[in-house]
Amino acid sequence: MRLVARTRETEVACPGCAALSSRVHSTYGRCLADTPVGDRPVVIKLTVRRLYCENTRCSRRTFAEQVEGLTVRYSRRTPAARRVLEAVAVALAGRAGSRLAAALHMGVSRTTMLRAVMALPDPAWTVPKVLGVDDFATRRGQHYGTVLIDCETGQPLDLLSGRDGATLAGWLREHPGSEIICRDRASVLRRRSVGRSGRGSRGSLRRSWSR
Repeated sequence: MRLVARTRETEVACPGCAALSSRVHSTYGRCLADTPVGDRPVVIKLTVRRLYCENTRCSRRTFAEQVEGLTVRYSRRTPAARRVLEAVAVALAGRAGSRLAAALHMGVSRTTMLRAVMALPDPAWTVPKVLGVDDFATRRGQHYGTVLIDCETGQPLDLLSGRDGATLAGWLREHPGSEIICRDRASVLRRRSVGRSGRGSRGSLRRSWSR
């Protein structure tokens, strides 16, 4: 389904100085992918204006108008389509998310899905009462990091580059308040979580594996 539209001849505020302008410099077309309707993909062919900024003190000579709720600067998708892809990307990530998006008539590559996840802001969090600490490998035997998790909610909190005790100790000093630290049996983490500088947590719980 293809929709053809153009913006109205109204005054638009400059994004740099907020001065209103209706003096047209030129027009150009944008192709926007929207959410499907009735199992059919939707493409919006939108003609927008580029206008002069009438404020001589503004650093912008011209600017392109944006339609609220429909266009985003440099984007080829509507905000509604972007929100759908972000939800799919968060749930399924790359390849699986790309396959589901294709079934929704919103075909994108796996790298696009991953970029959608990376562009999302980190969720807000507070220092947990029970902090989980473990290491992970980005390249086994060569590159390691530390992952921090809220053990009560299961929410990942932070990723630290490196798994040495100084890195963990620095994070604990910057984020005080954890009462219990759950960790593995790594001696470096044990020394830093229990004997770090400053007031220590109330306890440290080691993780043991039974076979």
